[in-house]
Amino acid sequence: MEHSGPGVTPLSDDSLPPAPGSDVEDARRAAGGDRVAFERLYRGHVARIHSLARRMAGFEEAHEVTQDVFVRAWQKLGTFRGEAQFGTWLYRLAINVMLAYRGRMGTRRDRYGGADEVLDHLSARPAQVDLVLDFETAIERLPEGARQVFVLHDVEGFKHEEIGRMLGISPGTSKAQLHRARMLLRRNLGRT
Repeated sequence: MEHSGPGVTPLSDDSLPPAPGSDVEDARRAAGGDRVAFERLYRGHVARIHSLARRMAGFEEAHEVTQDVFVRAWQKLGTFRGEAQFGTWLYRLAINVMLAYRGRMGTRRDRYGGADEVLDHLSARPAQVDLVLDFETAIERLPEGARQVFVLHDVEGFKHEEIGRMLGISPGTSKAQLHRARMLLRRNLGRT
C-alpha cells in the first residue's frame, strides 16, 4: 500500500530504520497490509482515542466514533511519514474524524436542540448527595460547542488559536465557549 504524491513520503523510504516492535515499524507494516501490526497499534492507542471520543462526542457515540477513527487510520496509514510519533498523528486524525462526525450530526442536533434550556432547568444543588453529577456526566451535558472547546482546551491542552482553526471559529468565540462551559460545569456540579 505505497502512497506517493505531493507532500507524501512513502513509509518504505527509511533513512533510519525504526526499532523493531515500535509504533513506526508497526505503522509501516500495517500500511503494507499487515493486520497483526495494525492490531498492535489499535490495542496500544484505543483507550486514549475512546476517552477523547467520549468527551468530544458523548458516551453513547464514543464506541462508534472510535471505530470510525481506526477505520480512517487504516485507510490513511500510507500518509504517516514518521516525522512525529504515531500517537500524535493518530490523535490529530481522531480529532479531524470527530469534527467531521460533529458536522454530520448537525441535523440531529437541530432536531433535538435546546440543550441550553435543559441545563437552565437543572437544579444547581441537588437535594441528595447521591444525585450530584460526576465530572464526566457533567461534561457530556454541556452544549456541544462548549463541550468541545472545554475538552480541547482544558483536557487536551490546545490553545484557543488552534481550537479556532479546528472548529472553524474565532479564538474569541473559543474563549467565550470555554467560559460558558466552565460556568455551566460549576453551576451543575454545585460549586459557586
